[in-house]
Amino acid sequence: MNIAIISSSVRIGRNSHRIALFFKKYIEENKLATVEPLDLMEYQFPIFEERLKALKNPSAAVIQFAEKIKAADGVIIVTPEYNGGYPASLKNVIDLLYPEWKRKPIALATASNGQFGGAQVTTSLVFSLWKIGAWVVPAMYPGPKVQETYDEHGTPADPEATEKRAKQFLEELLWCMEANKKMA
Repeated sequence: MNIAIISSSVRIGRNSHRIALFFKKYIEENKLATVEPLDLMEYQFPIFEERLKALKNPSAAVIQFAEKIKAADGVIIVTPEYNGGYPASLKNVIDLLYPEWKRKPIALATASNGQFGGAQVTTSLVFSLWKIGAWVVPAMYPGPKVQETYDEHGTPADPEATEKRAKQFLEELLWCMEANKKMA
């Protein structure tokens, strides 16, 4: 099984990336799946102009990103909450692809500097993912006070509690990935 982890913030000094790093390490250490990190800060995609299938000359990075999403059995999207919404960088890649998202199990990990862990971003993000036919996994991983609960390398301040929540979250994603394989 292969899980793509999208780190969606491209902001300088971003904190949500810490959760992406945590999941990469946790999944690899527990041998749950192979991991394909997709850091949108590294891609630096231009502003969305058209879906991939309609682009006349898509960049190599766009094609590579699409292939990695298509090859993934499941996706974890790690997103910060910006004023109740998600970053334009994430909206950009959601809209860029279409068939690559269809029936793809996607688990949402949200982050904020506040105590609610980005819970408000879920509503708008889930709606966008449903509209393109993605399978949003019925589990969420909120990351409250992310700047205090993870260091810059993704190491949690409270490993036991964090790993307990991660285990439950990933069990749901892995179950959906298995079910999806059986239905394909």
